[in-house]
Amino acid sequence: MSRTEETAEGAGPFTTRLTWRLDDGGIAVWESRPARKRGLFTVRAAGGREPRTRRADSVSIGRLRRLNSVTAGAFTVGGGFFAVGAGVAQFGPGDATGAWIYFVGGLFFTTGGYASLLQSVNAPRQDDGTVVRAVRRWRWWSYEPTRIDWLSTFLLLAGTLVFGINLLSSLLEGLSVRQVDTLVWAPDMVGCLLFLVSGHLALVEVCHGRPRVRAGDLGWWIVAVNQLGSACFMVAALAAFTRPATGSLVNVDVADWGTLVGALCFSVGGVLQYCEHP
Repeated sequence: MSRTEETAEGAGPFTTRLTWRLDDGGIAVWESRPARKRGLFTVRAAGGREPRTRRADSVSIGRLRRLNSVTAGAFTVGGGFFAVGAGVAQFGPGDATGAWIYFVGGLFFTTGGYASLLQSVNAPRQDDGTVVRAVRRWRWWSYEPTRIDWLSTFLLLAGTLVFGINLLSSLLEGLSVRQVDTLVWAPDMVGCLLFLVSGHLALVEVCHGRPRVRAGDLGWWIVAVNQLGSACFMVAALAAFTRPATGSLVNVDVADWGTLVGALCFSVGGVLQYCEHP
């Protein structure tokens, strides 16, 4: 069975959904997120009322299951550590910062970010309207900035690495106010911006264009909850700026609570990802 016509949907240069009209009159649909997360695409036979779901080959499914477990676990645990760190900073002794707890959580976030990128790098690719095949061999890296899923997960990983600079610097003692703002606050802001851009691209991917509410789509809920967490991290980062004149943060409570809520969002998103498996 072969395709006769192809229609692409997405935003800008990115394609998030392809629809083929087949020679027998049926329709096949490939969507970026279901394909890379679950190895799925759908086919509706000519005259059929309900679409039938088809899976990628067993090699792809095995890869996706392993990567999904790593990604979901890493963000669930990483978010938990960040939440605990924020709790220590907010409710612990006056000199408590939770810096080491944040640092451990950051390692899990970076692991989750890289596993997310590997999901995109090793995702099954559309061949035609009837087949979705695995990439020929396992890959640890690729450069595919024209794919929205690759770009979104790459920016997510980049954000976790920039956060690493922030977390490492926060362990240093004796920093001046200027050094704190340069080594701790500035990387925090950059990391939050990267998270927000990554989340926006993920929303575009799952909505096939302009972001909107898709309450019946698990993938949308995962992306939306994570984007809410990124927004909370950004609010926390803005409140964590150290005023040069006084040496105090703009608002300690907002910084801690923003981090706490944002971390819990990523933990919830991680738990939801366990359900988005092949």
